[in-house]
Amino acid sequence: MQQSYEGSANEEIIDWGGNQVKHTGANGKNPHLARKKLSDLISVEVLQKVQDDFSAAVGVAIVIVDPDGVPVTQPSGFTPFCNTVRKMDKLRERCFHCDAVGGRIALSTGEPSIYKCHCGLVDFAAPIIMKDQYIGAVIGGQVHLTDKHLDADLEDMSNLFASGDAWDVDKHLVELHEGAWQLPYERLRSAAYSLLNIASHLAEESYSNTVSQELYVKNMRLMEESKKRAELERSLREAELQALSYQVNPHFLFNVLNTISRLALIEDAEETEKTVHAFADMMRYILKKSGNQFAPLGTEVEHVKNYLFLQKLRLGDRFDVMLDVPEEYNEVLCPFMILQPIVENCINYAVEPHESGGFIKINAYPDGQDLIVDIEDNGDGISQRRKQSVLKGESEHGNRKSIGIFNVGSRLKHFFGEEHALEIVSPYRQGKGTLVRIRLPLEFDPCSFQLK
Repeated sequence: MQQSYEGSANEEIIDWGGNQVKHTGANGKNPHLARKKLSDLISVEVLQKVQDDFSAAVGVAIVIVDPDGVPVTQPSGFTPFCNTVRKMDKLRERCFHCDAVGGRIALSTGEPSIYKCHCGLVDFAAPIIMKDQYIGAVIGGQVHLTDKHLDADLEDMSNLFASGDAWDVDKHLVELHEGAWQLPYERLRSAAYSLLNIASHLAEESYSNTVSQELYVKNMRLMEESKKRAELERSLREAELQALSYQVNPHFLFNVLNTISRLALIEDAEETEKTVHAFADMMRYILKKSGNQFAPLGTEVEHVKNYLFLQKLRLGDRFDVMLDVPEEYNEVLCPFMILQPIVENCINYAVEPHESGGFIKINAYPDGQDLIVDIEDNGDGISQRRKQSVLKGESEHGNRKSIGIFNVGSRLKHFFGEEHALEIVSPYRQGKGTLVRIRLPLEFDPCSFQLK
């Protein structure tokens, strides 16, 4: 009888008595399960408990092995002969090989296989199969059959190995071999089928629990993502509805109109004309562009220049401005109306609280991948706690929420991703001041963006 065994990590082929069987491995039908080991799916403690109790009740040795025949559990009820043999390197490897081949023979039929090991004791292998995937086997036996005539009908694995290192030349091993337990064939067969059913049930139940747990985790993640998306959409809607209220607030408009009125009384209207022109440009930009998601950086800068011109008329020499945005970056796209809310914050919190010496600096420069736009002031700075509340839209100014900075940060992340989140550094220089940093992609196609 020709007997051979060969295999690989992806596919094992067993040719045992002319029967060829393919075993699905890491690239098989169930890639989800192929990533799992038996010990990942079923608690080894549970397996050990079932194995110990069954071995004691039936009177057979049992061990659970992986697809390569390597034990997953500690042996239960092993005979003194087998315990001694498995302490010898060469013979132990033969034991593992017999266990592996026995499991794969059982796999070819889907039922337990009963065979004689390389030492002539009768063993059985019950395959553990989960979703068409062979993940191990229950190996048991180590007995002499009381039905001696049945020995001749069993497959004998002693022929799998070359001669040499034979166990039967050792007198002590021969004595231990003769003392192995005896069991009727039907009792051994019943034990094998019982273990097959128990192992299959445990495997299926554990697999179902694993899948349920993974599904639960995925659902929780999906719910969290849905919650974040809903919060972002709510923020965008709220920002859109309140655009004029936080971008050009009534207090600012009132101050501008008062300034225009005073100038009209004391001048020949030349300065008034400039003021009205700057204010008209601001309002025209807001009303025309408010329906667009993006604007060129150059137009944003011009809008801020008009805003600062009007603020200089109102506040006089209480602050200075330094603007350094090279014209070569004028066409870089940015979300509409992102500069003024930040500059307005500088006016409200860094300039107005002081009688003089205020300073606002806006400069832009590339870092290789993005265009960095820094807005800096020399105010008193803000605390870490307030910085977090500003970024979360929880800060208050007067009796109303101050959500301008939050809206800018939300839109930057929404359009360009988390890596383009708004940055606030405070204090920035010599224990004072605040720096707000914007990152704009140098290459961005607005047509590729879809508001979800």
